[in-house]
Amino acid sequence: MLHGLYLITDHNPTGDPLATVRAAVRGGVKTVQYRDKISPPARQRELAKQLAAICHAAGVVFLVNDSPQLALNSGADGVHLGQGDDSVAAARALLGSDKIIGVSTRTAEQARQAQADGADYIGLGAMFATGSKNDAVCVGVERLIEVRAAVKLPIVAIGGINRTNIAQVVDAGADAVAVISAVTADSDPALAARELTLAFNRLLAPPAGRVLTVAGSDSGGGAGIQADLKTITLLGAYGMSAITALTAQNTRGVSGIHPCPTDFVARQMEDVLSDIGADVLKTGMLFSAEIVAAVADAIQRYALPAVIDPVMIAKGGAPLLKPDAVAVLREQLIPRAYLLTPNLPEAEALVGFPVRNEADMEKAARHLKNLGARNVLLKGGHLETTAVDLLLAGHELHRFPSERLTTRHTHGTGCSYAAAIATLLARGESLLQAVTLAKQFIHEAIRTAPGLGAGHGPINHWQGAKHIL
Repeated sequence: MLHGLYLITDHNPTGDPLATVRAAVRGGVKTVQYRDKISPPARQRELAKQLAAICHAAGVVFLVNDSPQLALNSGADGVHLGQGDDSVAAARALLGSDKIIGVSTRTAEQARQAQADGADYIGLGAMFATGSKNDAVCVGVERLIEVRAAVKLPIVAIGGINRTNIAQVVDAGADAVAVISAVTADSDPALAARELTLAFNRLLAPPAGRVLTVAGSDSGGGAGIQADLKTITLLGAYGMSAITALTAQNTRGVSGIHPCPTDFVARQMEDVLSDIGADVLKTGMLFSAEIVAAVADAIQRYALPAVIDPVMIAKGGAPLLKPDAVAVLREQLIPRAYLLTPNLPEAEALVGFPVRNEADMEKAARHLKNLGARNVLLKGGHLETTAVDLLLAGHELHRFPSERLTTRHTHGTGCSYAAAIATLLARGESLLQAVTLAKQFIHEAIRTAPGLGAGHGPINHWQGAKHIL
């Protein structure tokens, strides 16, 4: 029956509901409910038929709000009834036994009654305060837990749900989560929908979530593809890779780089994404402008949340990104970034001004967001004082201070930190929680580094993962 992200359309006379729904379906929406209390009946029938065609072509359930007759006329899969609408019996008599009928509820008693009346699912809400309905009564997650225990029907939770609180609703037992503005008001409805759908990976047994890392190979095993796959696996997701370059390196430095042809990097990504798929894409060393552009294209085509680690220079000083690739990174990849994770030298190269303290970091984070990054995590390990990271999540700034560890064994820190965030996002954590846990992971991995090699040794992925799981 109903499961996953459930989109309710929002009437907007200046918007294009068809384009929004197409984008949201690309982003993973499983059910679309057409709600329109403004358009004249003829326009409603026209839009409903067009929306039904879009949904059915993608294997998405299409419902209409309130009107069984409109559901019948448009070829919808069913209808969602409010408490003041027709009865379930009347809707069933018109639509037949094979159509889906849902009912809005606020209490366990109403939910039990809807089940007894023959409803196929119930809507429950509002979970949180919402601006989409002036008369919405906030029932809270506690009510969802109560109703989940009272009925066997699928529950669609609705009301004020967004990327920061959806995990609470999924954990409380919602089979589907209905949203409106969290998708329709977003400048990128496909990415907004994809981000929200990740919450349902919380219900999966490990490996929960799929992460594709696009990066270079590190023969020493401390960074790059090797570090990413260790991190992804140890944190409980399924890791895949597209290798951009082979490197000959150890803890003392990089002695050679052998780049992969761009078309072969693109083929690796396409073969993975067209078959296995990915929940999150993470980048590392991309080496050339052509590879950067190919990655940006894959992110766009598959509507993927992308954690972009703009790897430019190895700890030993070897350049890992060609100079002409920096402009392509800035112009094509950063606008595709769900999360951009530069350290201070990388941030300086991208923004063009010094980044030496927290005030500079905040300025740089906002500059990078203005370049198109959805969220920015600026890593402050190069600060001379306290090691602090700044996360600009949307318009909210979060500070992550940590004890500075004096050690030369930090090889692969940036790769592993970004890979941990990508993995935790793929498993269904919110961005803030993913960064919080990943920060703990990387700190412990550095603290317990095994001390291998004569130069910049690798961190301890095993102990880092044990610390947060």
